[in-house]
Amino acid sequence: MISWPNATASGHEELDLKPDQLQKSKCVLGFIPVIYYSILLCVGVPVNILTAVALSRLASRTKKALYYYLLAITGSDILSQLFIIFVGFLLETAVFHRDVPVLLLHSVSAAEFAANHASIWSTVPLTVDRYVALCHPLIHRQISYPERARKIIGAVLLLSLASGVPFFWWSDMWRNSHPPTALDTILIWTHVTIIYFLPCSIFLLLNSLIIHTLRQRQQPCQEERGRPRRLGKTTAMLLALTSVFSVLWAPRTVVVIYHLYVSSVHRDWRVHLAYDLSNMLAMLNTAVNFFLYCFVSRPFRSAVRDILLLRGGPLDPHRALPQQQAPTNASISSLCSGNNKRSQRDSIPLSPHRTRKPS
Repeated sequence: MISWPNATASGHEELDLKPDQLQKSKCVLGFIPVIYYSILLCVGVPVNILTAVALSRLASRTKKALYYYLLAITGSDILSQLFIIFVGFLLETAVFHRDVPVLLLHSVSAAEFAANHASIWSTVPLTVDRYVALCHPLIHRQISYPERARKIIGAVLLLSLASGVPFFWWSDMWRNSHPPTALDTILIWTHVTIIYFLPCSIFLLLNSLIIHTLRQRQQPCQEERGRPRRLGKTTAMLLALTSVFSVLWAPRTVVVIYHLYVSSVHRDWRVHLAYDLSNMLAMLNTAVNFFLYCFVSRPFRSAVRDILLLRGGPLDPHRALPQQQAPTNASISSLCSGNNKRSQRDSIPLSPHRTRKPS
């Protein structure tokens, strides 16, 4: 049998022990995280590169801000996979066992947090854009265009880079035997606020407003047409993105707070196990968007098919989409009114001079 360290001691009892008296918790998963992250990296990076190429083509064809925001999310996911999975988990931890210069260790830590923040916060402008498009369509036509989207994306990336600098002093939760200090407490609460509580609050608020608006607009359509309209594909994709993020990152947020106030990762093998599993779930979020896009978006599937079959590029005149076209997520009220006008036009009888026979 494997002799596990005693994990019944609480965080208060650990305060009475010196760091050299604390027994380090063992890694229960063994080589499973290494295998998992290797597979995730080998699958996630090519899939995200394919996603980036497909979204670049769609952005060039349609000139829609939506695809620029999705492209920013994909680029940030690639950076997260390279810095967090490849450099952080595989190289530093699995290969070098964290036996690297301290300056390099902390610099990589800051880069990991910056990439992580960029990956998460790139979804916020997309959510705001979809909210304005559905709830304020007239304003959306005036303020949503590629140039502004690129400026917003650049600002998000710069803020994400700046927000990663304080985490240069992030402590190694796996190896630090001392209890969390005041600096650790500040950094942990800043971390969970930036990566979970604040963005999830924005997602919850805006998505609730979007769903409320769509339900209000569905009622007249149901009365006139007798059946409810389905949720728009772009809105469904947004809800799927934010929901998957909220689910996959929730366990890590809970475990980090538990480590801060109850029992440390270094001391308790069960917290160590929970922390490893929660990190694996959180990193899965960097590789699932491709499948969500394929499931929801027909233009994205067509673009991927063209890339895999080596068909025409973004400027192919035979396959290019018109640059000026109506927004994808037109309001349901406008759709209903358009259908009513079309039905009225079809029901108008022909004028007498069209039916009159020549004498």
